[in-house]
Amino acid sequence: MKRIGVFGSTGSIGTQALEVIRANPELFSVEVLTAHSQDELLIKQALEFDPNVVVVSDETKYEAVKKALSGTSIKVFGGEAALEEAAAMDTYDIMLAAIVGYAGLKPTLQAIEHGKVIALANKETLVVAGDIMVQKARASGAAMIPVDSEHSAIFQCLVGEMRNPIDKIILTASGGPFRGKKPNFLVNVKKDHALQHPNWTMGAKITIDSATLMNKGLEMIEAKWLFGLRADQIEVVIHPQSIIHSMVQFQDGSIKAQMGLPDMKLPIQYALSFPQRIPNNFTRFDFKKANTLQFEEPDLRTFRNLALATEALHKGGNLPCIMNAANEIAVWAFLHNRIGFLDMMAIVEKAMEKVTFIEKPTLEDYFESDAVAREFAAEMVKL
Repeated sequence: MKRIGVFGSTGSIGTQALEVIRANPELFSVEVLTAHSQDELLIKQALEFDPNVVVVSDETKYEAVKKALSGTSIKVFGGEAALEEAAAMDTYDIMLAAIVGYAGLKPTLQAIEHGKVIALANKETLVVAGDIMVQKARASGAAMIPVDSEHSAIFQCLVGEMRNPIDKIILTASGGPFRGKKPNFLVNVKKDHALQHPNWTMGAKITIDSATLMNKGLEMIEAKWLFGLRADQIEVVIHPQSIIHSMVQFQDGSIKAQMGLPDMKLPIQYALSFPQRIPNNFTRFDFKKANTLQFEEPDLRTFRNLALATEALHKGGNLPCIMNAANEIAVWAFLHNRIGFLDMMAIVEKAMEKVTFIEKPTLEDYFESDAVAREFAAEMVKL
């Protein structure tokens, strides 16, 4: 029985993870559930899965959650600091790190320092402070197993290949809802259209990132740290069908790919059950019904975020942290109708130009860079 802490249980990844756990009660138990502000769903989840600990980081929702669970043995905590305290507890074995964005960094670092297995669905933590996370994981013996479909694909392709040098990895991107569109179209895009991803059902933030190709840029930086790669070993290709989730090319030229229908429950299940593959009733891909699999070069001139992320990948330092912070503010502003679609890319680019670059940042430098970049981006969107 593996004891799971679901950090970010009310989001898209968290709810799908609970579906996997629900289907395999003999293999997994839920010991920690955390959410930011969706108190009603968190309460419902807690009553079903009976965890040891529940955390709601929005303190205004703490009393409601505590009252609703008062007739149970569940321990209820509130506030951001409680997330870190829960992450350090010995009551669970595997952290499903599904808190969206920068907010997931501190609890994930706590879990790493305490030697937990990290099923990592939060790519931003490695983007912001990948070097620190890798150092701490080596020191504590913590393992990081990717949940992102692309990184799960690379991870699966590398099983049994650890002594064989990688030539490069190829991350696939669907191209999002605006594949092939040009700036004269994108200037008028609204959030409802941007949230209509053609293949995946995801949370709002990652869906917008997919539409701007920032998500693929973040994944490039995450891949560098997860798999110990150089920047020039990471390639992105547009694959509209989202059947091939990513590929590895080895030094002999052979390419391995991991394929399947676009369903996040599969990489979630693999991360939780690794090294085993357990049965499920997920829909299978049928080659007889597949008309074609397409591959295209990404349009870096229109979708500038991917080019900006590539720059951050190559330059390193605190530049990925600055980029991520500005992007989180820009996406929030777009989702709240404060700025246009193309403005998101302009804000990220300007923040990367103006916020002070640090070649070898400390953890404190990352925290400071994040705060300064957020403040700069917020000033640009007049928050």
